Amino acid sequence: MQRIGAAAESAAEPESAPATGPSTLWSGAIARPGRLVGAVLNAAESSSRVNTDPAELVQLAVNVLRAAASSAGLPTEEAERQVAQGLAYLRRRLSGSYEVDEFGFDKDFTTSVYLPLLRPLYRKWFRIEVKGIENIPATGGALIVSNHSGTIALDSVMTQVAVHDEHPQQRHLRMLGADLVFQTPFVGTVARRSGSTLAANTDAERLLTSGELVGVWPEGFKGVGKPFSERYKLQRFGRGGFVAAALRTGVPIIPCSIVGAEEIYPIIGNMPTIARLLGVPYVPVTPTFPLLGPLGLVPLPSKWFIEFGTPIDTAQFGTDAADDPMLVFDLTDQVRETIQQTLYSLLMHRTSIFA
Repeated sequence: MQRIGAAAESAAEPESAPATGPSTLWSGAIARPGRLVGAVLNAAESSSRVNTDPAELVQLAVNVLRAAASSAGLPTEEAERQVAQGLAYLRRRLSGSYEVDEFGFDKDFTTSVYLPLLRPLYRKWFRIEVKGIENIPATGGALIVSNHSGTIALDSVMTQVAVHDEHPQQRHLRMLGADLVFQTPFVGTVARRSGSTLAANTDAERLLTSGELVGVWPEGFKGVGKPFSERYKLQRFGRGGFVAAALRTGVPIIPCSIVGAEEIYPIIGNMPTIARLLGVPYVPVTPTFPLLGPLGLVPLPSKWFIEFGTPIDTAQFGTDAADDPMLVFDLTDQVRETIQQTLYSLLMHRTSIFA
């Protein structure tokens, strides 16, 4: 066992190294299957004497990962760093050297696995541009409120990547999700581990009080499931529960506007009978689904813009203001109108859906 620890330690990267994750390595490797198979076989052959010695098994894994990196066309230094990152992550998981908070948030999993897997979508597929990141505070709680669209709620996870990668402090966005998210196998587990929790005022207030950034999409399924003919027209924001949570905790409300998500799965129809049988809000019909089967699940590569607006101060009203229904309604309407006007502004400056 000591030899395993020594091998893993020698491969572990310093904590200060930038986190880019394994997505670049594997995406490039998959694009070159012939080279990858040959390189992996060569790596395995060079370690053919491996039997059950743990240290040699680790070395075999290192050789295979390096071969994959080489076939992906990565520089030697980048390949070595990504191999080290992967082994360091595995060592932390095996040794239990990571923490999970009371809501199930696993920071190590989020930064080492979850966000790296989403970055190719964020950077290469949707080519997201972010404005107003300076409006998100460096420390302390804040509530980010955004429009919701896209048939599948990719806009929320892309916002999560934007906040972490674009903010100087690399802050984590703790998202509030619907019951269905956490009732769905695998999806619910990943959502919890990546920082999401149930969209309830009690959970939101606890997070905000502890100084976390919280994200809410008050349109809910009405937003993500609306037809393409109603794109960029905000649905109702509910009863303003998110505003009451911000007032009780005295944190700023930051309006967020997302352009581009409406076009990834344009809904041209619905199958309500199948939706009722499956127990889901809707089963969409898009130009590619269900016509193309599984291929219809690939999102269209629309160009995205995410803009974080000027924070709305709630501390000036005092905590008792959360019990004033008229004030809650007025602030809810103000946030909704701000997001709607920003959407119109971003659409006017967009030259093309895909560029």
